[in-house]
Amino acid sequence: MSTAAATARPREVLADLLPASRVRDAALVVGGAVLTGIAAQISVPIPGTPVPVTGQTFAALLVGTTLGAGRGFLSLALYALAGIAGVPWFAGGASGAAAPSFGYVLGMLLASAVVGALARRGGDRNAWRTAGTMLLGEAVIYAVGVPYLALATGMSFSAAIAAGLTPFLVGDAVKAALAMGVLPTAWKFAGK
Repeated sequence: MSTAAATARPREVLADLLPASRVRDAALVVGGAVLTGIAAQISVPIPGTPVPVTGQTFAALLVGTTLGAGRGFLSLALYALAGIAGVPWFAGGASGAAAPSFGYVLGMLLASAVVGALARRGGDRNAWRTAGTMLLGEAVIYAVGVPYLALATGMSFSAAIAAGLTPFLVGDAVKAALAMGVLPTAWKFAGK
């Protein structure tokens, strides 16, 4: 176990290392929503699917992990509600709930809470736990996003898996690997 993991209280997430206040919590929630919106603009269309590769899912999982379940969920809820209201910060500058990929945004809400809860239990303190936490978060996103894609487009479920899951598996492995380096390293530096 790293020094930071040993010195941090078991139920802490990285955001808890900052001085506590309501202003801090509000700023973290808004900051997480903005980070997710900015990361969503890193968007690469994939032929044959209405779902692009984005930085959005990576940001949403980092937000949930670093802020914890409650603040992470609120941050992604703010992101989703502002996007529904017309802020053009969904993938590729889109907004509204009509896009076939909106189910992934809903999945990110749930995933942020799941990875945040796991982080409170040490799921971000070493590389292997972090990988498991991120992969579980991705699975939650797909569990909501793929069925939503099927319903929104009229695709069969197998076609939705082929269009909304399979092309993204390699990228998700890369995102998990990045998180394996970023989060435990952040804990290491936080302990110094």
